[in-house]
Amino acid sequence: MSDKFHLMIVGAHCGDAEIQAGAIAHKYAKAGHKVTFLHLTAGEKGNPPHISVEEYRKQKIEEAEKAASVLGAKSITLDYKDAELKEDDETVTRVAKLLRELKPTLVITHWENSMHPDHAICPKIVQAAWLKAALPGFEIDGLPPHSLTRMFHSENWEDMEGYEPDIFVDVSDEFETYLEALSHYWFIMNSRDFRYYDYYKALGTMRGCLNRTEYAQTLKFPTGTNRRKGSGIPGFDL
Repeated sequence: MSDKFHLMIVGAHCGDAEIQAGAIAHKYAKAGHKVTFLHLTAGEKGNPPHISVEEYRKQKIEEAEKAASVLGAKSITLDYKDAELKEDDETVTRVAKLLRELKPTLVITHWENSMHPDHAICPKIVQAAWLKAALPGFEIDGLPPHSLTRMFHSENWEDMEGYEPDIFVDVSDEFETYLEALSHYWFIMNSRDFRYYDYYKALGTMRGCLNRTEYAQTLKFPTGTNRRKGSGIPGFDL
């Protein structure tokens, strides 16, 4: 696809979008496409013992901005509270307003099934916001309607129920930069609950093995849509 487009990756918490599709984001940013990470919450309640929840919120927003900069993207963090995300009219309208303002071409977000309630709600918010942003009958601050071209789900260790990849994207040339971006997050490098850095490095390696490339990240079509397997994002090949 020769025309430049806008890829938005929506995560429930700062860090989710990057670990799931950060290498894909960098691949498209390098090719000159606009990339935005939208974090619905900071994910602040997993704060380390030495700082408060509010201090950790500020830290994670700063970490998100650093990671996005490494990947050639922009970071936006909304002020919803971690572990309290809701699919209500206010949240859907706010995200719909952002879709109309920023005009992304396609969105990548969490898979539909997750052990984490925020993760499971996130794609529902995106889907509802897409509809609201696209329909001219909804008035949102005088902004014109805008519709996405596609929405995809990406791979997160907490969202694996029923996740079977439809698309493998070769990110061999982007993977070291992706790992560098991840290293800016305290929880990825220091969590005692889960070895995030090791897991996502191994996941990229494993998906690369299946893709016959050094590294790969995967995407999945929403339930009920047509499936096609390939080496890149359908309709957005570089």
